[in-house]
Amino acid sequence: MRVIAGLISAVILLLPAAPALAAPAPVASQTGEAPLYKARKNWDRYSPGKRAYAKGTLLAGSLTTDTIPPLATVKVTGKAYDLTKGSSCGYAVFRITYMKADGSLPFKHRTIRDCTYKSAKAFTFTDKRVYLVELKVCSEAKHTKPSLNCLYEQAWKVLYSTQ
Repeated sequence: MRVIAGLISAVILLLPAAPALAAPAPVASQTGEAPLYKARKNWDRYSPGKRAYAKGTLLAGSLTTDTIPPLATVKVTGKAYDLTKGSSCGYAVFRITYMKADGSLPFKHRTIRDCTYKSAKAFTFTDKRVYLVELKVCSEAKHTKPSLNCLYEQAWKVLYSTQ
């Protein structure tokens, strides 16, 4: 029994920790240009019923380790698709948790809406001092904002976390 416990302990020590996305070390550009992105994650997600779809890439870099929790600059690019022929639209909703100067961790939503059947809407955005990026894809009637059902019915998919 002790041999098995010793083997399990040895295996656990040898396995690398696997966060949601490897946190990069800060990289300073010698020419003063924009920060280099060191971590990359491709993502995709369907809405319930597969009536909407979103896919893209998340790049993370400029990790600051002088704050607790550590923060990063993230750049998200992708496409959102409406897969219905009716009057509904596809929504890709990102929930971005960031750190304010006072140390609080509020979140904001970034919403991309596509209302054209099988024609993609491309998007790109960048945020700084990011702690967590989550995604939800919904299909519903055309509105300026996603409904409360879209925001609170299903689970958020974590795309990036500095932890």
